[in-house]
Amino acid sequence: QVQLVDSGGGLVQAGDSLRLSCAASGRTFSRYPMAWFRQAPGKEREFVAGISWSGGKTYYADSVKGRLTISRDNAKNTVYLQMNSLKPEDTAVYYCAAQTPYTSIATMTSGYVYWGQGTQVTVSS
Repeated sequence: QVQLVDSGGGLVQAGDSLRLSCAASGRTFSRYPMAWFRQAPGKEREFVAGISWSGGKTYYADSVKGRLTISRDNAKNTVYLQMNSLKPEDTAVYYCAAQTPYTSIATMTSGYVYWGQGTQVTVSS
């Protein structure tokens, strides 16, 4: 069992930066590939970025490449999403998620077992 707590969202202006954090419980965090998803009003939840269990591989949605960076600190049981050059279309609730241990990064929500509660990011123009 893994419990995830998302934080770091807020209201910012276009071009600003934010860093989201996801704190995980348990002693086996380092086994889990992790990802960030987002869901805007009236839209389906979509994949944003993923990171392998070791941290050696990352994968991004085309819409965020070059602006968002996912990272993890296994010693702190935390995964991060650094968000730079934010745009109004980045406005959404952001969720972190964990897959089953030692699997490859998935981009579908069905590939994830554990979810955080979400943190709201609002970007004004």
